[in-house]
Amino acid sequence: MADVTNFAIALGADGKGHDVDPAKACGEHTQGRFAWVHLVGHSDDTFDWLRDHGDLPETVIYALTAIETRPRTEPIEDGALINMRGLAVEGTEGDKLVSIRCWVEAGRAITVSYRPLDGLDGLVEKMRAGEIKDPGDLVSLLAVVITKRIDPVISDLGDLVDDCETALEPKNAYETRRKIAEARSDAIVYRRFVVPQREALTRLAALEVDWLEDNDRLHLRETADRFARMAEELEAVRERSALIHEQLTDLRSELIETRALWLSIVALVFLPLTFLTGLLGMNVEGIPFAHEPWAFGAVCALCTALGVGVLAWFAKAHWFGR
Repeated sequence: MADVTNFAIALGADGKGHDVDPAKACGEHTQGRFAWVHLVGHSDDTFDWLRDHGDLPETVIYALTAIETRPRTEPIEDGALINMRGLAVEGTEGDKLVSIRCWVEAGRAITVSYRPLDGLDGLVEKMRAGEIKDPGDLVSLLAVVITKRIDPVISDLGDLVDDCETALEPKNAYETRRKIAEARSDAIVYRRFVVPQREALTRLAALEVDWLEDNDRLHLRETADRFARMAEELEAVRERSALIHEQLTDLRSELIETRALWLSIVALVFLPLTFLTGLLGMNVEGIPFAHEPWAFGAVCALCTALGVGVLAWFAKAHWFGR
């Protein structure tokens, strides 16, 4: 599914899912046939459609069509309002994580998303193949799919930080600083939703509802545990990134200090030489040995001796080893 589109799938007598009219699917959910309705959030008539055909509490309609959301689980009457975040389909503009809002109750699930969610196609195929039998199967598999997509991305962030630590050298400072800044920024974005998503899944697994079976609760607890591990990994990425940034700053300061030291040494070596040559180069009478043929060689030898003497003093003072 390249774009977010409306669709509705209901289980038939053969145990498999079939495409049906969304309004019809919402109306028949009380007849024991599980139906899944997915709607486009940014469509202008989504709110009106939910109000006319969804038979939902007003607060649920507003929650399903809200622009800004965070992961949560909220039991309402015999159903539950569930918000989750997953990876966007590659190439999609906007944030890396996509919100999917779910209303789940016995016999029916209504989901709303504003942008394509990576992995939603696979759930649609499972629904059509009859592998999803009830709302519990849908939400638990949705959580599993989201976890499987996000987990490698967060692991890659940890590997990127490892590579940056290995390449922590002055010659790679600029590239390392750019990579570590990106890793730290991504970690902040992911952690913002990973932590509350773990709490939402834990709360969902504890709900006392008939449409959640023991197997569904097991999957939800397992995904919540994986999100807890991912949250710890993201926290480690943030802390290690900050430490690497400090080390890069220290390397840069040391490099600047080293260069300033060498400039100071060169300046101090040439300071007495500049004074001597300036003194002898004055255009006045009385310069000693001005007309002697050996004077230039003597001045050069004296300058060389002064330079060597100053360098020897710096070496004795251990300036070159700093």
